[in-house]
Amino acid sequence: MKKTLFFVALATALGYNNAEAVDWNWKGDIRYRYQSEIQEDADHSRDRHRLRVRFGVNPWINEELSAGLRLSTDSSETTSRNQSLQDGFKTKNIAFDEVYIDYHPMFLNGDVNVLLGKREVAKTLFVEKDLVWDSDLTFEGATFQYGKDIDGKQKSGLGAVVGWYSLDEDKAEQDPYLFVAQGAYKGEVSDLGFDLGVGYYDFVHFDLDNSAAGLGFEPKFDYRGKDFNIVEFFGSIGGDITESVPWKLYGQYAFNTASNDDNINIDESERDAWLAGLKIGKAKNPGQLEGSAEYVSIERDAVTYLTDSDRNAPASYKTNIKGVKLNATYHLVQNMTIGATYMNFSRLHDLGVAKETSKTNHLLQADVVVKF
Repeated sequence: MKKTLFFVALATALGYNNAEAVDWNWKGDIRYRYQSEIQEDADHSRDRHRLRVRFGVNPWINEELSAGLRLSTDSSETTSRNQSLQDGFKTKNIAFDEVYIDYHPMFLNGDVNVLLGKREVAKTLFVEKDLVWDSDLTFEGATFQYGKDIDGKQKSGLGAVVGWYSLDEDKAEQDPYLFVAQGAYKGEVSDLGFDLGVGYYDFVHFDLDNSAAGLGFEPKFDYRGKDFNIVEFFGSIGGDITESVPWKLYGQYAFNTASNDDNINIDESERDAWLAGLKIGKAKNPGQLEGSAEYVSIERDAVTYLTDSDRNAPASYKTNIKGVKLNATYHLVQNMTIGATYMNFSRLHDLGVAKETSKTNHLLQADVVVKF
């Protein structure tokens, strides 16, 4: 009660006359992770204890306007919000993970969202899994959405997304940016639910050396002589084994349409990527269990290093890989889950690299997650 009165007083002081302005919608989560990485035939593993914290607010200001602000543990990588336990008990850095405005005009019946700012990728785009985009990404720019609610969830029926996102600004004549266009459909047939979609991702002015000083985004990679105009097809189908045990089969296929004609460092035989997976169960309530299995294949020039950051974690490459990912999650008590993930990845093709860099990499993650 005291907290509510405080925010009512704060809203009044700031000049809000609409009571809806104090519908703040606070959310957060804390994850503690033990992570062990080992390469085939290595002398020892790399073992880390890691934290990820996210805490934010999504105020509903009025029927046409909402916003979002989320803080998180700060990481040097675009594709991670983890911080390892190290540095002799030093304090952990906090950064702005989401900062956005969401305008949904009522003359369009609230079906359209115009987003400005920085927001989580799965709430910005239609995302099936992490073949193209790591789940920790937060896109920065402008987005037009049709078919998503203000929480970023896909509605039934047709949907579309168009977006422009800045990749870097370095006082250059042609700064790099990302253009996105997507179409999707979510529906039901008999007792089965499904979704289908297609996306186009154009990295513009991306012929650059991101490993050089002055370019501020991670992970670093030399993209000179390359380009990425990625077409993605994605979808899923699912139903119920029992009333409390659902199942879902899902997949993604991505192809880089940029060719060697204009990009001398693209190998035209190395431009395909795909992911297929099966998920059974849903750990929504205490006592419930879920599990999933995936197989992933990503050729070298199919996608950028903004794909999932955990695959092949000990190595210096995130593409030109193949392997499996297994996960199990159990809802132990209300708002708290425990889980384990195992990944086994190796190079898809040698492509002239030294034999020792082609060895299989194993990754084990054990997580405790609390949401509030």
